[in-house]
Amino acid sequence: MLEGKRVAVVVPAHDEEELIGTTIAGVPEFVDRIYVVDDASGDATVERAQSVADPRVEVIRHARNEGVGAAIVTGYKRAIDEKMDVAAVMAGDNQMDPYDLENLVQPVARGEVDYAKANRLVTGEAWKLIPRTRYLGNAALSLLTKIASGYWHVADSQSGYTAIALRTLQALDLDRVYRRYGFPNDMLVHLNVVNARVRDVPSRPVYGVGERSGIRYRHVVPKISWLLVKGFFWRMREKYVIRDFHPLVFFYALGFFATLAGLVLGGIELGYRIAGYQVSVGTVVLVALLLISGSQFTLFAMWFDMESNKDLR
Repeated sequence: MLEGKRVAVVVPAHDEEELIGTTIAGVPEFVDRIYVVDDASGDATVERAQSVADPRVEVIRHARNEGVGAAIVTGYKRAIDEKMDVAAVMAGDNQMDPYDLENLVQPVARGEVDYAKANRLVTGEAWKLIPRTRYLGNAALSLLTKIASGYWHVADSQSGYTAIALRTLQALDLDRVYRRYGFPNDMLVHLNVVNARVRDVPSRPVYGVGERSGIRYRHVVPKISWLLVKGFFWRMREKYVIRDFHPLVFFYALGFFATLAGLVLGGIELGYRIAGYQVSVGTVVLVALLLISGSQFTLFAMWFDMESNKDLR
């Protein structure tokens, strides 16, 4: 227990026979339950996890590979069933420093926030330790996640080292959250809709401990970007139209329409100019006005969104 609250750790694992034992052994003593969720591993992950002499460990198996998000959701549901006050997530590849877990769980256990997530980018070690492509891909996705989720104050969106309060888990529709890589991004979108308070906690990045990553950011970034686009429009509808109303939806709509109209008209006029036709001054002015007004409407909408969510810290 920590701060008088029962704490569980969810460990999603797929083919982690080499590191799952080390990961479990590093879980601090204040943790009451450890849910190792095996996502249909093809190696000895289950056997290695079961062989650990720790009564806190429960191994849950997926019959087929469903994705890291699905494994985390399975662990969350088990934490809800056992009424664990705080549920944290630590990956099975030993890339999450267990010494940071207390700092992550503490604000949630105290009721200061509903969801805490590690931020590896604020430390001076991040640029040195994280591979360049991953660092840059993470930075790009973090920016898109700010816009899509409404949590403008958080960064390192790809960090899966998190802690969440029981009441917040119960408020979420966990079956709607994205099931594969991209789960942390989509989770933030869903948390914003239920007005959960979120905080970044500085964490040390861990690399070179024997972990293996099959992630290719040139494939992942476009896929998650599209997920965030869909998540953005879903959040606008759920939070600012269905559950409550805010005029920022009009600003976003006008901004997108004016910008799109300006780009289309500008493209047409550019085509005419390349073909040798004359372009009227009035048309050029109209294109400029559409693009300028579109950007202004969009920026005002973002500012309204920031103001609406400023208390969710």
